[in-house]
Amino acid sequence: MTTSADQSEPLSERVAEAFANATPLHIRGSGSKDFLGETVQGDTLDVTGHTGVVNYEPGELVMTARAGTPLAEIETVLDDAHQMLAFEPPHFGDNATLGGTIATGLSGPARPFTGAARDFVLGCRIVNGQGQILRFGGEVMKNVAGYDLSRLMAGAYGTLGVLLDVSLKVLPVPRTQVTQVFEHTAAQALKQISDWQLKPWPITGAYWEDGKTYLRLAGATSSVESACEKLGGEALDDDKTFWHAVREHQRPFFTATDRPLWRISLPPAAPMLDIDGDCVIDWGGAQRWLQSDMDAVALRRVAKDAGGHASVYRGDARPRFHPIGESIMALQQRLKKSMDPAGILNPGRIYPEL
Repeated sequence: MTTSADQSEPLSERVAEAFANATPLHIRGSGSKDFLGETVQGDTLDVTGHTGVVNYEPGELVMTARAGTPLAEIETVLDDAHQMLAFEPPHFGDNATLGGTIATGLSGPARPFTGAARDFVLGCRIVNGQGQILRFGGEVMKNVAGYDLSRLMAGAYGTLGVLLDVSLKVLPVPRTQVTQVFEHTAAQALKQISDWQLKPWPITGAYWEDGKTYLRLAGATSSVESACEKLGGEALDDDKTFWHAVREHQRPFFTATDRPLWRISLPPAAPMLDIDGDCVIDWGGAQRWLQSDMDAVALRRVAKDAGGHASVYRGDARPRFHPIGESIMALQQRLKKSMDPAGILNPGRIYPEL
């Protein structure tokens, strides 16, 4: 358990000084997500000292914690109350922090079935690019008009503000979890998963690898057992270990080669792409992981023609994120300017223009 410490004022003062001197800052927690995105050139702003669970109300399904708090510590606190982060965030490191998790907007295998990281963000406190401490949202779900700036922090990679505290909606741990395994080709898996999702079954994971489809069901015992009876297949022993390995990229597919690893986002029912390389299917077809040496421009063209986009997770392809159109870039630049007028917060982490 880490020591609870509020470093809001020192962090604010450091950003204000950097703003006055136009000094770029590289916002950094444990470094577990450093491999994502472009390298930032700037003075390091270490947020790992800003830690602690600020508020936790199990009965209200709400937790607020400081950004430097280790994700593992948060999950331990939740587990003691039989609750969880339903978006199943990858750690990619033993010391992963809450701030890095939200800043990168990462979600695990449950994402298409329970929601993305941003869907569970209720509010946050940040330091903007001028060193001002701002608060957005709160600790309850609301329908609001205009920008939901707290959720914009999810996936902004720190380019819009330094996360201080994040309030999250949490959910109870399902009473029963089972994973059924089926023999399928990739094409068969895509069709079958699409058909399964039309059923009123408590699906929380759908993954295909090396000729096998893994379908996870979690919820009330009666619902899970009823679905399994209709599905057939073989039950997977120790499925928690399996899904942990999928989430953390510890399966042999991810570890057995040095080829670049691509994340391809597609419509779930999109057919397998004509791309040279090895592929696994996650998120029920919406996320395809690809190990390939294919030219980045050509690969992205194929993904775009199929209605999706491709970003490199590990490897030397540039740019790492799929290029975006001029109108979307202009919108993001205006947002960046309003939050970080001097452009000092993680400059270039996502795109050089940001």
